[in-house]
Amino acid sequence: MKIFIAGATGVLGRATVPRLVAAGHEVHGVARSPEKAAQLRAQGAEPLQGVDLFDPASVRTAVDGADAVVHMATSIPPVRKGWRTKAWAMNDRLRREGTPILGTAAREAGVRRFVKESVCFFYVPQGDSWIDEDSPIDRNNFAAASLAAEDAAVAFGADDAGDAEGRVGVALRFGLFYSHDARALEEGLAAAKLGVGPMLGAPDAYQPSIHVDDAATAIVAALGAPGGYYNVADEPITKAEWNAAFFEAFGIDRKHRSVPKLALKAGGQKVDVLAASRRISSQRFRTATGWAPNYPDAAVGLKAVSAAHRERQS
Repeated sequence: MKIFIAGATGVLGRATVPRLVAAGHEVHGVARSPEKAAQLRAQGAEPLQGVDLFDPASVRTAVDGADAVVHMATSIPPVRKGWRTKAWAMNDRLRREGTPILGTAAREAGVRRFVKESVCFFYVPQGDSWIDEDSPIDRNNFAAASLAAEDAAVAFGADDAGDAEGRVGVALRFGLFYSHDARALEEGLAAAKLGVGPMLGAPDAYQPSIHVDDAATAIVAALGAPGGYYNVADEPITKAEWNAAFFEAFGIDRKHRSVPKLALKAGGQKVDVLAASRRISSQRFRTATGWAPNYPDAAVGLKAVSAAHRERQS
């Protein structure tokens, strides 16, 4: 397949592009600087510079000839700014405005498959009960842009069955990304030095997450999935277990504690979304594609992240 990627040079893009190339796909990715263009060429992809994701004409030209479009362009603010609504403005715009523009351009260009990256954080919390794609969703203001993007992606499909003659739209609801080259890792390490675990919420609450490398293989697998919404996460462990695994993996020899409840309350709706308990099941995606994570849970994955981080620092 010839694949157009928006978000090809971000954390998820860096992991996904070489896997798509290795699978035999012709990859074209948006590059916003000469350095990013060089990165894509080094990975075997063709960089597309000067593409404005909010300009329909620019996007239409960029997707011409593509068989599939993968939209994983994001603009996630640093944790110190994440509680501010305006800090999410560009991320929301990429989802709310960028997704329909990409979808329309893809239809006009004859693209057959549209894959959208999303998150699994908007299900109504269910404690220790399993959550699948049919579970209720809390359609709050913070969730609105992400949910609108998911719906636009799935609506791209001609029908839910995704038959050979029709278009196919797929929305992947990922768990929390973690990797050795993500900004969130440095933020987590800074908090850990103060004795605070990186995961927010009650110790017995479940935390859905996924190693970026496993998210990348899910993107590849999604090119063969029937249309629809899919959860994609590793085996959920509790936030206490996640924090303990983080401290152990990075050799932080001190007792970890949760973020104080007053601080969580001050964070409002955005923090509530991250602090809740969601025991996510990815069985639907596994069954549909045969995908399985290489790192079964974060306790295993964080050890690999720590090793890669040490190597990067040396």
